[in-house]
Amino acid sequence: MLFVPSPAEDTTMRFIAIFLFTVHASLAQPIRGVVFHDKNNNGIRDKGEEGIENVAVTDQVQVVRTNTDGVYEIPSGKGYGFVALSLPDGYRTQTWWQRVATSNDFAITKGTPKTSFSFIHASDTHISEKSIDRLEKLRALVSLHKPDFVLVSGDLIKDALRVSEKEATGYYELYQKEIGKFNVPVWSVPGNHEIFGIERHLSLVSKAHPLYGKKMYRHYLGPNYFSFNAGGYHFVGLDNVDFEDLWYFGRVDSTQVKWLKEDLSNVPANVPVITFGHMPFYSGGLSMTSFTEEGPARTLERETGELQFRHIVSNADEVIDLVSTHPFPIALSGHYHARQVFWYETSKQKIRFEQTGAVVEGSQYGDEILPSGVTLYTIVNGKIDEGKFLPLDK
Repeated sequence: MLFVPSPAEDTTMRFIAIFLFTVHASLAQPIRGVVFHDKNNNGIRDKGEEGIENVAVTDQVQVVRTNTDGVYEIPSGKGYGFVALSLPDGYRTQTWWQRVATSNDFAITKGTPKTSFSFIHASDTHISEKSIDRLEKLRALVSLHKPDFVLVSGDLIKDALRVSEKEATGYYELYQKEIGKFNVPVWSVPGNHEIFGIERHLSLVSKAHPLYGKKMYRHYLGPNYFSFNAGGYHFVGLDNVDFEDLWYFGRVDSTQVKWLKEDLSNVPANVPVITFGHMPFYSGGLSMTSFTEEGPARTLERETGELQFRHIVSNADEVIDLVSTHPFPIALSGHYHARQVFWYETSKQKIRFEQTGAVVEGSQYGDEILPSGVTLYTIVNGKIDEGKFLPLDK
């Protein structure tokens, strides 16, 4: 079916197309900037605010480090129109990413490094006007437990896969608004429901739409994968949902795998890594579902000719091998709307694979009710605990 935009949609598409053209033109030049210590936290580099050495900066393809003056330069033409820093341990910032522009400086403020801290892992918020109260309950838990930050591992909005641009953008704007009300940093990664329009027989969206696929996520929320440092740990947010034609499946694409290798090469080998992404690397959820190759709810998908279970990361071994060059205590995910804990011993270390419940609602498998909730993790002197599940409904 032919996609014909409404006058309002046509104006939006023209604006975005002009923006994308400007981004592509800017990417023809090297990206230069400085990371500096914003002592008075005003976002402006004032006299006496020195540059910060050895900070990793990326365009989501290449990773470079700042020099002794805090200056970085990324060679031209490879990224998605963003520049982002891997926030150093003990620092805070008002913005860790920005769109490529003539000035690409980052103002970060030094705090006190922590060896003990906590964070909440949430997932599957599926926000819409009808589910705002679920985000309010999450925000109440955050106010009660006072974590240092929150991780949200995908399916942030109700849906973008099979709806119009107007409906999808409304959900994205609502998520932006509600997350902005949290009093601690919130780090989000995309899930399958953030991929715009790919079920074209339902969305009636063209592949040529400027926000098609992952572009809508980047337009509203910036980089879809990134890293930051806190409490002696290196956190990596992964976009581990890919798509082909009409259907999504779990995979970390080759561009991101190369980026991950570069990102980790800039992290000392003794620093532990925690990953978070929407799809689990491995999951007990496999045994909770059927194996079907047909229909929109199918669980099997052919990827490069091979039949794969679409609800786990198909190249998990490749990604885990990369991360396992460091201590890798835990990989966090969502997707199944259930708290699950799985681990195995390797010749190098024990790795935990943990999923948290869904914020939007609980689930039911057979006669079992799996509650809505999030997981609170505490790290004390470098050791992460078993995690405490916090139900949203009591």
